[in-house]
Amino acid sequence: MNQIKGKIGRWQGAGLMATTLLGTGVFILPQMTIETAGSGALIAWLVLTLAIIPVTLVFGRLASVFPHAAGPAYFVEQAFGRTSGRTIGLLFLLVIPLGAPAAIMMTFKFVDVLVTLSGWAEVMTELLLLGVLAVLNFRGVQVSAKLQFALTLGVVSVVVALFGAGGLNLSEMESLTSAVKPEVDLIMAAAGIAFWSFLGVEAMTHLANDFRDPKRDMIPAMMIGTLLVGLVYLACTLLLLLFPGTSSLAMVAVFDSLLGGYGAQVIGILGIASGLATVNVYTASAARLVWSFSREGVLPKYFELLNHYGAPVRASSVLLAVMAVVIVLTYITGQDLEGLIAWTNGVFVIIYLVSMLAAIKLLSRRFLPLVSLSCLLCLLLAFALGMNMAYALILTAILYPLLWWQKVHLLRRERAQVILN
Repeated sequence: MNQIKGKIGRWQGAGLMATTLLGTGVFILPQMTIETAGSGALIAWLVLTLAIIPVTLVFGRLASVFPHAAGPAYFVEQAFGRTSGRTIGLLFLLVIPLGAPAAIMMTFKFVDVLVTLSGWAEVMTELLLLGVLAVLNFRGVQVSAKLQFALTLGVVSVVVALFGAGGLNLSEMESLTSAVKPEVDLIMAAAGIAFWSFLGVEAMTHLANDFRDPKRDMIPAMMIGTLLVGLVYLACTLLLLLFPGTSSLAMVAVFDSLLGGYGAQVIGILGIASGLATVNVYTASAARLVWSFSREGVLPKYFELLNHYGAPVRASSVLLAVMAVVIVLTYITGQDLEGLIAWTNGVFVIIYLVSMLAAIKLLSRRFLPLVSLSCLLCLLLAFALGMNMAYALILTAILYPLLWWQKVHLLRRERAQVILN
């Protein structure tokens, strides 16, 4: 088998999108943004949710018109040539070793709520979570889509139940909004952290060929997922501001306070499942990019084969093995979670920005306002990340010249063969 057959519908796609974005951060990131910007975190989430809508629409349109397993790398190649496209593709592949351990580390916070582990026991548990992902990826993304749609409903139900139990009234809302202090520097810093929650918009474009009808379902699925996620993050941030707790995982304290207990079990299980969902979609997306590059001769032909479920299982296995190695190295070196998140965000800012620039050439003029707003968001996020953009910029400065040299070298060799023949 060497073709991916579409089996995902609109609502399954929306479930994939929502759980990918909710993922590891749904019950953690609101707390981190509040610690950074206080009540200004509400502004950060609101602005980021509105700002990501143009990005989602542009990516959805690109994926529906140019469905391809390489996703943004393919869009950029169509607009700016092979070297630029492959640079973006390799950037995406090289960020997985950073992003996946960060996501697994965040997921482990929920495991720690249920069972206290430390040292190598923690590492072995994180590796066990990767084993679960290996099983999911073996069966193909359509199985994950069904499971993750149900998971999305579960997360939304819990947030709605918390709001209902909280009995929020207008006076509480007014006192909170009046206390919001729009300190721009802090809000920007919080938005830089919160951007992690919307990593996954571009990952869906790698799965366009897994949709039965990408032209019809891609944009609705991505928009439903994005808007739902933005509302959930705003809701969780509002709950934490109105009902502050002292727990290391504040949403557990809120759940116990409003619903009378079992917060560790409910939040813990949902957090673990959401974290696995995020890493699962990124693994599937990266595996499809490896499969695509393998077919184009960029990577070895070994990765070209699909299993009988239509999944690039060889690529998935290698990616998961690399993640496992990085998790072990992360523990040995003592790398902190915040650093991994910031470096990962920096790479995706570049991927998003170059993809939006590609959209200027590939899409009709009526998308220009959306593309312009998307580019502005990327530039503002790059400014917010500051020195944490260094990893992404260094990678780009290394990869582009190497790929350009490779292209020139191959062309010279082809010309030499033609002359000899």
